[in-house]
Amino acid sequence: MAVVTVGGAIVSLEAKELVYGAIGLAGSLFGVATLFFLLNAPYVAVFQIAVYIGAVAVLILFTVMLVRQEGWAGEARPKSTTTVAGVIAAVAVILALTFAVLATDLSRFTVIANTATYIDVGKLISTGYAPVLEVLALVLAASIVGALALSRVDREGDTR
Repeated sequence: MAVVTVGGAIVSLEAKELVYGAIGLAGSLFGVATLFFLLNAPYVAVFQIAVYIGAVAVLILFTVMLVRQEGWAGEARPKSTTTVAGVIAAVAVILALTFAVLATDLSRFTVIANTATYIDVGKLISTGYAPVLEVLALVLAASIVGALALSRVDREGDTR
């Protein structure tokens, strides 16, 4: 997972296209989330996935894709080899997921009733995870400022 995190960060820094950099950033953030899972902090990991990958990375991607007109955005007809490779990859993913579901024995797991209330969740957030949430909020604010800076369009003759 450290390789995924560092690899995504390197891709996001070294990408020549902003879209690929944003995708690398999302991969790096996903690696950080998996590290939180490995550290037995599932709440922070889910928060990382929901906020950073689900909101910030997607916001950056949409901002870049809507504002900038790069060479990758042109209409290009896929070649027949690309189409065949895509169909083969899709079939491989579907088969892998099907075999994974069939290989599991989900009937041996028991359902545990959820006894947590909103008050318990509030106490957990405001006590143990408060410093982590504050740091995540600051990073989120910095990410939004970065996304706004990326979305700024420079016009010719603008002297700002």
